[in-house]
Amino acid sequence: MTNEKAVAEKLLQVEAVKLSPNNPFTWASGWKSPIYCDNRKVLSFPYVRDFIKSELCNVIFEHFPEADALAGVATAGIPWGAMAADQLKLPFMYVRPKPKEHGLGNQIEGAYTKGQKVLVIEDLISTGKSSLQVVDVLKAADVHIVGMVSIFTYGFDHAVKAFQDAGVQTRSLTNYATMIDLAVEKGIVSQEDKALLMDWSLAPSVWGR
Repeated sequence: MTNEKAVAEKLLQVEAVKLSPNNPFTWASGWKSPIYCDNRKVLSFPYVRDFIKSELCNVIFEHFPEADALAGVATAGIPWGAMAADQLKLPFMYVRPKPKEHGLGNQIEGAYTKGQKVLVIEDLISTGKSSLQVVDVLKAADVHIVGMVSIFTYGFDHAVKAFQDAGVQTRSLTNYATMIDLAVEKGIVSQEDKALLMDWSLAPSVWGR
């Protein structure tokens, strides 16, 4: 079993990922979606949480050995970034969606230095918009972004292009295509549903309308 498949299986096991091609979910953006991913649920399952943390550290160690600090995307990326930083003995910070409205007004919480090689930790990449906003905040603070690691990505073409245009290398522990193949293999969805699920990934903004 590949690591991508193993991670996908763990997410399905704890129902962090739900598939409902015939009764789709509605995202905050208004998009209709046959999948809902909530990796925060993994935090409630210690053994699965430990497995995901270990896989995260393996990817960081293998693909981003130059990183000398981790930055979590608030809020869902914070626990994963903190756990990985603890295991790898790296400094940790996190980035808010907007500056704090009181106190010091920080948007980046934690200590950092100019030129520091920072790896961004995200739980989920969908359109990439919010993730890249965090990258922009960190770049404005004069740190060097070495890349981004997420637990799951939908692999949308426009998100892939957005990261390429921004010059940000990304890695995810697992992805949508792997998840759907596994769901078919386990009988969670049918072969007929697979075609519908893959159609969604090609044009998510207009699917189901």
